[in-house]
Amino acid sequence: MEAAGSTCVLSSNADDGVNKPEIDQTQNVTSTAKRGRGRDPVDKEYRSHKRLLRNRVSAQEARERKKVYVSDMESRANELQNNNDELEEKISTLMNENTMLRKMLINTRPKADDNH
Repeated sequence: MEAAGSTCVLSSNADDGVNKPEIDQTQNVTSTAKRGRGRDPVDKEYRSHKRLLRNRVSAQEARERKKVYVSDMESRANELQNNNDELEEKISTLMNENTMLRKMLINTRPKADDNH
């Protein structure tokens, strides 16, 4: 089998008895240099356009992920705020109850003057 612009030589390895192609590297290098991969303005423009499209898709996906994240954080913030409001109301109720019980305790204690 021959590649365009290169010579192919079959060699035999005594260990496995299989013919393997060896490519003349000097001619192969010149054939790739002639192609000039990436140097063609049309190819360069195509790759640039392809990269631009990939970047747009990636940016859109990032925006969508951010929307989901922000929405989740807002929902979590609302839950925490509601929980905080409930706890503050409970604290206020318990403090009022504590104050009332302390007053009751003070009023029900026998006074030192009454025992004499």
